[in-house]
Amino acid sequence: MPVEFVADLHIHTCLSPCAELSMTPKGIVEKAASLGINIIAVCDHNSAENVEVTKGLAKKKGITVIAGMEISSSEEVHVLGFFKDTESVLKMQEVVYEKLQAGENDEDKFGMQVVVNEDNEVLGFNKRLLIGAASLSVNKIVDLIHSFNGIAAASHIDRDVFGIIGQLGFIHPDIKFDALEISCRLKLKEALIRYGAYSHIPWISSSDAHRVEDIGRRTTRCLMNHSTFEELSLALKGVEGRKVSF
Repeated sequence: MPVEFVADLHIHTCLSPCAELSMTPKGIVEKAASLGINIIAVCDHNSAENVEVTKGLAKKKGITVIAGMEISSSEEVHVLGFFKDTESVLKMQEVVYEKLQAGENDEDKFGMQVVVNEDNEVLGFNKRLLIGAASLSVNKIVDLIHSFNGIAAASHIDRDVFGIIGQLGFIHPDIKFDALEISCRLKLKEALIRYGAYSHIPWISSSDAHRVEDIGRRTTRCLMNHSTFEELSLALKGVEGRKVSF
């Protein structure tokens, strides 16, 4: 019998250059636990190096962590990839790293990209240009996510910058998204008016948190049997009473 789980499926850690340094895995998990959130997805820009540590901390709090990444395409469209496990997201990371824009991160301009452990101790700094785009089209990114048995979602489609509609004008039917993300800025009623043409694709909504205080400002309600990646996949397909809503 499906039950309701509360999910925030788009959270950045201190590995993302635009996130605050307080967005450590420990801080994120503690905040999510205080809000009664059952599932979180770690989706740093073009990297997944803080996923595993977050999973370890979250397990102690009874919170499920979906291994994720927010990938920037060659068209400067953001795409969320959700994966069954850390191994799969790291395979995606390998491809993205090979295709990332050349150059080294300018910490003064973009911010630090910090890899940390469970105790908030710094393990290192990612020097890649994670703020940049990968030389991969939206179509290719979605295909790659699916090749690793992942879930592909268009990030914040209502945003003019980095949203697929703002960047490309529309969502081509050949792009096989599993979900579309509506940002926390837009209420469902307004989203239905503006994007009703795409309502045949499941919608999710998330905080896209870059600050601790923003975690949980918008969540997705998931009606599922268990708080797992597999169940999330089935909920997006509406299998046997499972569903997502916000």
